[in-house]
Amino acid sequence: MNSGPPIINLKDINFSHPGGKAVLNHLDFKFYNGDRMGLVAPNGSGKTTLFHLIMGLNKPTSGDMELFGKTVTTAKDFEEVRRRIGLLFQDPDDQLFSPTVIEDVAFGPLNLGKSKEKAQNIARRTLANLGLEGFEDRITFKLSGGEKRLVSLATVLAMEPDVLLLDEPLTGLDSDTSSKIVEIISNLDQSYIIISHDIDFLLYTTNQICSIKHGQIIFEDESQIHVHRHVHPHGRYPHKHG
Repeated sequence: MNSGPPIINLKDINFSHPGGKAVLNHLDFKFYNGDRMGLVAPNGSGKTTLFHLIMGLNKPTSGDMELFGKTVTTAKDFEEVRRRIGLLFQDPDDQLFSPTVIEDVAFGPLNLGKSKEKAQNIARRTLANLGLEGFEDRITFKLSGGEKRLVSLATVLAMEPDVLLLDEPLTGLDSDTSSKIVEIISNLDQSYIIISHDIDFLLYTTNQICSIKHGQIIFEDESQIHVHRHVHPHGRYPHKHG
């Protein structure tokens, strides 16, 4: 049972791209401290749009948003939100922009007011926790896809957010890197929402799964979801059958 007010409370949210059809339609959504939620739905259903609304990167057409108990509407309102919620973009190239890995990972702590020395210490510790010792001076754009994904995750974790929004964290990765990220995520202390098409991954790392249908959040019966993937193409994740 959830205790305390929701961290994320979206009420009657509507969103449409300019000149396009509705993406989110009278959507209501509550997310609480301690939740570990999976979000699975077809491409174009509004999953990434939902994340971008929460971060203030898009603005709803109508509806009310409360984050950490405060109504948020303006760019200034979202400054505090971005200190407390970390977004992992689906494409690492959207996340990484500094010449070297250490500069990218230290950028967030610096932006939070840490000294250069403190920010770099946080960055080095975060990289070490992800098994990326020795990556500090690597040139970011020369990293492999899997390495970029891990460094992107490091940039988010270095800010020590309360909540994580992880958009397709396993996309395009080989099995070894995928397994590494799965273990990292499953051992995190933060509450989080994961967008993924990999049901076994979500069943392993989350405690509830939802979808977006007709622009609204629908909570799924996990046993029904799992039976559709009975072949277990990702059977390396522990799982149970009902």
